[in-house]
Amino acid sequence: MMMGALSKYIFYPAWDLKDGSQRLLEWRQLEKQQWWTQDKLNHLQLNRLNALLTYAEKHSPYYRDLFKQHGVKAADIKTLKDIERIPVTTKQAIRNGGDRFISDEFVRTQLVSAKTGGSTGVSLNLYFDESCQEKRNAAQLMADRWSGWDLGMKRASVWGNPPVPGSVKQKLRHNLLDRTIYLDTMDLNDRSMGAFVSRWRKEKPGAVFGHAHSIYIFAKYLLQENITDLRPQGIVATSMMLLEHERKTIEKAFDCNVTNRYGCEEVGLIACECERHSGMHINVPHVYVEFLDGNNNPVAPGEPGKIVVTDLNNFAMPLIRYRVEDVGVYSERTCECGRGFPLVEKLEGRVADFLRLPDGGQVAGISLVERTLTKVPGIEQMQLIQEQIDEVAINRVRGPEYTDATDEELEKSMREVFGEDVALTINDVKEIPQEASGKYRFSICRVTQ
Repeated sequence: MMMGALSKYIFYPAWDLKDGSQRLLEWRQLEKQQWWTQDKLNHLQLNRLNALLTYAEKHSPYYRDLFKQHGVKAADIKTLKDIERIPVTTKQAIRNGGDRFISDEFVRTQLVSAKTGGSTGVSLNLYFDESCQEKRNAAQLMADRWSGWDLGMKRASVWGNPPVPGSVKQKLRHNLLDRTIYLDTMDLNDRSMGAFVSRWRKEKPGAVFGHAHSIYIFAKYLLQENITDLRPQGIVATSMMLLEHERKTIEKAFDCNVTNRYGCEEVGLIACECERHSGMHINVPHVYVEFLDGNNNPVAPGEPGKIVVTDLNNFAMPLIRYRVEDVGVYSERTCECGRGFPLVEKLEGRVADFLRLPDGGQVAGISLVERTLTKVPGIEQMQLIQEQIDEVAINRVRGPEYTDATDEELEKSMREVFGEDVALTINDVKEIPQEASGKYRFSICRVTQ
């Protein structure tokens, strides 16, 4: 308790002061802005959007040329809806454009860099200025507090390839600020999870953060071993889709609500559940989010649309109307919490995870997996891989209730969606493989046409 208070009231402010960081200042602004009305927030977004567009038009070679090519001027964007005059930016455009996205006021080697994992087929090199990075960290602080965590509270992180502090500064930060113990998702087994439980009991973290499915695996272990003394004040599931049956298992194991959070490497926090757990609030001060159909036209509330995001923080490498390759549903209802941040009703998965049907239709693979797992007893985990339009491979891990009838029921359930013209192959596997990042993909479509 004493260390947590010191971290919150002494170490966090002192560290920001030493580094000249604006993180805590931005966080305090966000704490106020989340309670603003939507009209006031829209005005804030428009002002920040105008500043970004004016800057990109002058300093980003890619957007300067794009605006000229399509007859768009930053000064012409008078309303948020006017942004639709600017073409959507794709992952392929970023890959092909490279450094042309970067502002001519910055030197690439002096920027904060990151790289996406490329799970949708396209990996990207990304760059941010320090101010952008600080604002992203501030938004994470705000959203993490919605879960029950607070500054200074020790974390239990279920994450792949956890960072190892090397320098003296990194070690100081790890012990005074970050205060995190890790369960490496690249090595999830009874031995590693048992060791993590022992460390948890010793260090008593107050909140859990991690990949949704990895937390679920750890939660199942706790239930299996009848471990009931790990009681965090908050749980944040991120980096991948949180399935409803996983949420229930996690909440049962920890006796704590799960906070679902959505973001990406390219733009940081996009949306997060508050303490009401009724949809995810969009991070309005930092991102402008659109939901578009196949023709890049806005969809109606309640309809699934491709998520397109404009990062209002990153001036070093502007991303304007960037399609993140995810599909979600937005809502016009307001949350009972009273925040002015609008809501994402639900996520339906990544574009690359939608499976193709012979009649030209599509089905959200992640939804199909979830429906099957809850409908057919005896399946522990499942992954769908579609290499051809008429072939779907089903990687199935046997569960405790598995019987000779399980696979028959599994195929029957799949036939309800794919019909009789698609070849279904059930592969009996011991586990679903992870990506290099430690994440899991439950549906993969490699059909290009």
